[in-house]
Amino acid sequence: MAYFTRIGDTAFRPSWHVSGAWDVADQHIAPAMGLLAHVVELDRDARRSDGLVLARLSYDIFGTMSVDVVETAVRVVRPGRTIELVEATLFHGGRSSLSLRAWLMQRAATADLAGSPLPSIAPPGEMEPWDPSAVWPGGFLSSLEVRRAQVEPGRASYWIRPRQPLVEGEPVSATARAAGLLDLANGMTTRADPEVVAFPNVDLTAHFLAEPPDGWLGFDTSVSFGSDGVGITASTLHGPSGAIGTVSQILTLRPKDR
Repeated sequence: MAYFTRIGDTAFRPSWHVSGAWDVADQHIAPAMGLLAHVVELDRDARRSDGLVLARLSYDIFGTMSVDVVETAVRVVRPGRTIELVEATLFHGGRSSLSLRAWLMQRAATADLAGSPLPSIAPPGEMEPWDPSAVWPGGFLSSLEVRRAQVEPGRASYWIRPRQPLVEGEPVSATARAAGLLDLANGMTTRADPEVVAFPNVDLTAHFLAEPPDGWLGFDTSVSFGSDGVGITASTLHGPSGAIGTVSQILTLRPKDR
């Protein structure tokens, strides 16, 4: 069963596989992020044929969503021949719950310039399997295959791939599938016990220097907590050949005994 099933031109029904992690009655925001990337690409392909790539995805999270029907809307904020800014919004229960602003950029032949000083991580076969449902409840975490090399609390590298498709019966790009995994970064190497401290993120921004792979997506993640109730989760994204982008999330720290 997929994470979402289309039930109308702009409406999708989530399955139990989107549930968790802070509350199993709510949707994990990660699959919804993938869904918005998917509808942005569908809108792009309906308007033009040159296949601009999603180079930046910037999400803002406005609130929780129960595991129920969502609606989507897309608009072009800044049209252009080689660069576009597109906004997508996900609505739940009549209110906007998640927004995405995506920069789409023209492809170019720059293989002779490609390179990055960002350090690589070990491949999935050299990391131990890890079960995130040992820390987090809900259907989404149990739908994943994870290989992880933990360094310390709040510091790890790992690879993730989902066992379920994003949208039932629809072709979905590797970029949209990867977008549906990005928000996991904040929970794959916890700095504090989530039973003691809540640390949800209120945003997520990803920059891609290469299109994500089909299959395993790699992360090299560091989680930092400040002294005034704010934290940051920062990750480098990896494919089989090395770094392909970055992800950052701002956290609100909420000790549960206060």
